[in-house]
Amino acid sequence: MSRLIRWPLAALLLSLLAACATAGAPRPPPDLRVMTFNVRLPAAGDGVNVWEHRRDLFVRTVREADPDVFGTQELHKEQGDYVVAKLPGYRWFGDGRRGGDGDEHMGVFYRSDRLAVIESGNFWLSDTPDVPGSISWGHPFPRMVTWALFERRADGRRFYFFNTHLPYRDEDEAARTRGANEILARLRTLPENVPVVLTGDFNTTPASDAHALLSRVLVDARAAARERAGPDATFHNFTGTPDRRIDWILTRGFTAQRTDTITTHEGALYPSDHFPVLAVLRWNPPAARTP
Repeated sequence: MSRLIRWPLAALLLSLLAACATAGAPRPPPDLRVMTFNVRLPAAGDGVNVWEHRRDLFVRTVREADPDVFGTQELHKEQGDYVVAKLPGYRWFGDGRRGGDGDEHMGVFYRSDRLAVIESGNFWLSDTPDVPGSISWGHPFPRMVTWALFERRADGRRFYFFNTHLPYRDEDEAARTRGANEILARLRTLPENVPVVLTGDFNTTPASDAHALLSRVLVDARAAARERAGPDATFHNFTGTPDRRIDWILTRGFTAQRTDTITTHEGALYPSDHFPVLAVLRWNPPAARTP
């Protein structure tokens, strides 16, 4: 009788010890879901594609993609406020490109239950980057970056998030290149051991000098992803047929597991004239220290 009692107890003890050992072993951290999404400003001239017609589809697209954080372009305050009212798990921040709340924002949205903002700010792509609304290099509208240092609530991991929108005209290629250089200058001031995500509508293709410059220190998630879904091209002008890949997610310190170009629509109605791009990113292991 005593053997029958001791054996189950011993087995139970061994099982508990094994469970404790498994619990103490390091586990791969959860992936980070990031997205870039040009909202398309609320323009009355868009006819059937005005914001009021597509805003709930926009909200649905974000809800289904479930990003931890996403950068927007062409966002107006009324649009940002509508999105977070419908998706209360998200918050957003950013200034208008001329300063204050007016005009377009590079609004950054994040799940406040998953991420905390440690610090944030803006800079302008010009010869005077700390002057709100400043313009240089011959293009007609202010261009800027909204950024933040995020901390993940689950484990305290931190990363920098940058979001931008480069000039759009064909003749602005030199300005886009200078904007990329300004972004690189900011990236060089960051700690090398903190990962970085850059999202944006770059208004140029991966064959451009701007992409080549940024790719010296960042990795194009779409090009490097282990799995890809949806079309490569992202701008479709409300037609559903894209012709250029101008919306990118670039990273440092992450490995892209998957990218999706999301083509959600309801008949002929699309949430924007750009397809959003979602990337599932995995933290790279820390670099080994040399003795």
